[in-house]
Amino acid sequence: MVHVYRFAAVRPAPGEAPSIAAVPYDVVTAEEARTIIKANPESFLTVSRSDAELPDIPPDDNRVYERARDNFNAFLESGRLKKDGCPAMYVYRILQENDTFIGLCCCLDTEDYRSNRIRRHELTRYDKEEDRTRHIDAIKAHDGPVVLLYRDHDTLFSFIDSLISGQKIPDAEVHTSHGGTHQIFAITDKAALDEIEQRFQNVDSLYIADGHHRAKAAVNLADRMRATGQPADGEIGRFMGVLFAHNRVKIHGYSRLLTDLGTSDPDAFLNRLTKNFTVTPYGEVDGNEYNIRPRIACPEKYHVMHIYLQKKWYECTRLIDPAAPILDVLDVAVLQHLVFTEMFGITDPRGDARLQYLGGARPVADLERLVDNGTYRLAFAMQPVRVGTVLSIADAGGVMPPKSTWFEPKLLSGLVIHSFL
Repeated sequence: MVHVYRFAAVRPAPGEAPSIAAVPYDVVTAEEARTIIKANPESFLTVSRSDAELPDIPPDDNRVYERARDNFNAFLESGRLKKDGCPAMYVYRILQENDTFIGLCCCLDTEDYRSNRIRRHELTRYDKEEDRTRHIDAIKAHDGPVVLLYRDHDTLFSFIDSLISGQKIPDAEVHTSHGGTHQIFAITDKAALDEIEQRFQNVDSLYIADGHHRAKAAVNLADRMRATGQPADGEIGRFMGVLFAHNRVKIHGYSRLLTDLGTSDPDAFLNRLTKNFTVTPYGEVDGNEYNIRPRIACPEKYHVMHIYLQKKWYECTRLIDPAAPILDVLDVAVLQHLVFTEMFGITDPRGDARLQYLGGARPVADLERLVDNGTYRLAFAMQPVRVGTVLSIADAGGVMPPKSTWFEPKLLSGLVIHSFL
């Protein structure tokens, strides 16, 4: 069984949520965050991306984390953020185009992470782990929720949905620039909270969908406090998550970008690529789409990726070996082994500065722009992985390459915060 806990959240005061709520820290660059903050100085990005306010110093400088702490305290002192008077859980509902996503916001146990009851499917990057560890230590709070999945075998989703079915006015509501609506409903009824906890006793495992670095950072901080003899139980031994039924989320591919071609020129690179893939010019793509649709027949039988180089798209395909282990069936695993490792010597996808990532909910046009303006030399647009495949890999103890999946929905920061002071 997994453990879920109620907690007294820090939340925006009435009427403050629309100005405070912000996109997750890891879906924007420092420059993009700076633009958002300039337009809205009340944005929670002043806390979650405090480096954007200090462009002239390194992002890992102590002053960045001190700035996050000071900005967070300023929200509290002004009364724009307030701590709830009693422990609760929170239903987080997102209305997005034709989709409705409903999750349960609660606290989780770092011990469940250590014992693998909270399961992972991706490696984390060391620098991003350390950044979030220092960040949550500085502000003494988990300000970005970890998104997790549960297998809905016991009508758990229906029960959570029923908690807000007759409640028409949410505690907080935010409309995003992309047309989505994010709503928070506080669940304070003791009988309802008791039943939530009882129902989750029948859930064997949770699966991290988004927020591997945030979860690992919470565990890191608790471990470091324990190692120095400081108390590491209670609230510091927990972290904030939002739990969704596994069959009620979406996955996009996660794009890769390379800064250079190594010693190859473009023609030589494409020629080397044909040793392991069939490479076909793709032609025009719809820049507004998030995933490029394969043109090959029966794409489920192939590894498929799309490469953007010198203003041209190529479709690269390779037959899937039906006898291959489940991890080797992943497109990102084949890309890592046959392209990044063999062709470019990138053996550490978590730390090699030549390799960067772009979230799958960014349109294809963003990849083209980053290559066309010279920031990167080439881009790889990947196909989405099935949710069932992700859970099976986690159950088997497998670890996917970093940034293999981009889950929807993406949750806003600043609407619910777990303070452990």
